[in-house]
Parts: sequence; structure tokens; C-alpha cells
Amino acid sequence: MSHIRELRTDILVIGGGAAGLAAATGAASSGASVLLADERPYLGGILPQCIHKGFGRGFYGEDLTGPEYCEREIERFKKSGAACLLRSHVSEIQEDRTVFITNPEGVFHCSFRQCVLATGCREQNLYSLPVSGTRPAGIFTAGEAQEMMNLGRCNLSHYEQGHAEQGHSEQGRYNQGHYDIGSRVVILGSGDIGQIVARRLILNGRRVVAMVEIKDHLGGILRNQRECVRRYNIPVVLRSTVTKVHGFPKITGVTLRHLDLGTEEMIPCDTLITALGLLPETSIADQLRSEKGFPEWLHLCGNSDHVHEIVDSVTTEGYELGRMLTKNIWI
Repeated sequence: MSHIRELRTDILVIGGGAAGLAAATGAASSGASVLLADERPYLGGILPQCIHKGFGRGFYGEDLTGPEYCEREIERFKKSGAACLLRSHVSEIQEDRTVFITNPEGVFHCSFRQCVLATGCREQNLYSLPVSGTRPAGIFTAGEAQEMMNLGRCNLSHYEQGHAEQGHSEQGRYNQGHYDIGSRVVILGSGDIGQIVARRLILNGRRVVAMVEIKDHLGGILRNQRECVRRYNIPVVLRSTVTKVHGFPKITGVTLRHLDLGTEEMIPCDTLITALGLLPETSIADQLRSEKGFPEWLHLCGNSDHVHEIVDSVTTEGYELGRMLTKNIWI
């Protein structure tokens, strides 16, 4: 068994996405000792897979891709002096302000004074709905589909070093390593990531058969509706949902139920992508939650607190939280 090494830090940040990077940078730049731990082999969370533009308009005053935005945040993080452990699993947070961290280097027992939970969100999948039929291959959440198309395994080693690709357009070099997830795609849900994935599929030469939405209007922000759905003429089916999956071992189609008409329709497809919404991920600390909330030393940041529409607000809140926590540890 590996020897357990002891670590001490003023502030432990769990999660290396936009929120975690900003909180760690804000705290370390203000003089606190900071350790950031993340399960992935690279920093940035989902930013590296978001190769479209639309990031940084509020925070940097520029229209950046996700990797470009990520690169700037990683450089700030590096200059701050914060420490980082990647490929690291953090155990449940304990009341005595300790956690165990395991990674390829061994096991660490880490004590801290303040903790920032920046673990983001988890996606709701198809089987959170009352859907019958088979369980074939070819069904993905929107985040899974985006990562497979835009990154693929060939690009991960680049981010293991904490860097991001520079100067790539929306149809840039990331496409060279993408996985082909299907050619006839149904997307269930019309949130922002669903619309962005639909656009990516079309740019990759695939056909979006339908974007199916249970409400009577599209979700997401107006910019994505305009730049993704309307610009690329993506067919939208409102007031409808998927009730059955067909095919095995590969999906061959889905049954739609049109809620206003009460009718059903079978649509052939070889891929189903779900964009059913996001849920803040706090399971690592749920045992600490009481009627009054979490302990005063545990702070939710970014999408683990609530789902944000844009990353700029996540970054701003993260920096402010990090600086505030640094003031608190000296009290």
C-alpha cells in the first residue's frame, strides 16, 4: 500500500474548470496557500471541448473560443502560485476539514481552512425520462457528444500539460481527431449545448433530423438560437418528446409523441443526443448539508452553486470568492 502523505493548505479548491481556476487564482494572488485538485488530466473543465466562439465578451471584451478563454485562465492560474493536482480523485469532504486525494502518485491526506467546491454540473440522461424500448449504442448526452466530436483522445495529452491550443477557428484543428458519432441525429432538448452540438454536427457534414423540445418554444439564449438553429435551418419539433427507442445493438430510430395532437411518429436515426438540462454536482459534500445549508467554511462556486448562462459570470464570481476567502483566513 502506498504511504499516505500529509498536505496542508489554506484553501482547497475541488474542480479545475472556469470556476475553480478563477477561485484558486483569486485566492493565491491575494497571498493564501491554495491547492486545486481535479479528476481530469488537464485544466479547464469543459472549456477545451467548446471550440466555438462566444466566450470572454463580458470578462475580456473579446469574442474567444473556449480553448482561447481556457488558455488565458490557465496562464493567470500559473502566475498566481497556486498548486495543482490533476488526475486526482477527492473523497467525501469531512467535518474536520480534511479529504483524501488519490492519484497516480499516491494517496494524500489534505487538511484545509476553507474549501471551494467547483465541481460544475452533471447532465440529465435519457433514462431519467419514462422511455421504453431497447438500450442500444448511439445515445449520448450533449456534453459527451461535444467532447467526442471536438477533442477525441488525440488532443488530451496537450491539455495534460495545462496548455490550450491557440488561434483555432470554429472549424480548426480540433476536428482532425474527432469521433464520428453518427450521420442522422435526433437531439432531444433545445438548451444551449444542444443547439451548439447541432451546429457542430452540421459543420461536420452530418444531418440533424430533428431537435425535439417538450415546451412550446426553444430553450437557450437568443444568440445561440440565432447563430445555431436559425442560421443552419435545424428542424425543430415543439411540444413533443421521445417515448421509445428502437434498434439493437445500434439505435435505428425513436418514437416521438406529439403532445398537442396526442399522436406518435417513428423517426429513423442512428444517433440520439439528449440536452435535457444540468444539475449542480455537490455529491462530494452532501453529507455535510443541514437545514441551515453547508458549513461556513465550505463554498459553492460556479455551476455547482447554480447553472450560469455564460462563463464570464462564473469567472467573475470565482475571482471575487477567492479574494474574499483570503481575507477571511486572516481573521
